[in-house]
Amino acid sequence: MSISLTQPAAEHIQRHLQKRGGGLGLRLGVRLTGCSGLAYKLDFVDEAVAGDQLFEEHGVKLFVDPKSLPFIDGTRLDYGRDGLNEGFKFINPNEKASCGCGESFTV
Repeated sequence: MSISLTQPAAEHIQRHLQKRGGGLGLRLGVRLTGCSGLAYKLDFVDEAVAGDQLFEEHGVKLFVDPKSLPFIDGTRLDYGRDGLNEGFKFINPNEKASCGCGESFTV
């Protein structure tokens, strides 16, 4: 099982952790929603939760709950700009399809 992130994603997360005054890292997970069934969710982590899987790259810690991990195993988290749009991009090898609005996906 693995989750990774690019240097731009790590830098973005580090900037936001500094702005908020700290934190352990970022929690990456999924929730049920949207027309395709699943959506990514991101939250800052101030306290680790028992059972979380920890991944670390470029000095940033990513926490993943055990229920989300099978859906996002192998995902690479990137961050960038595309025209006027800016944000995280999830490169998930398990993703079979996503909805037209880009809010949800299915595996």
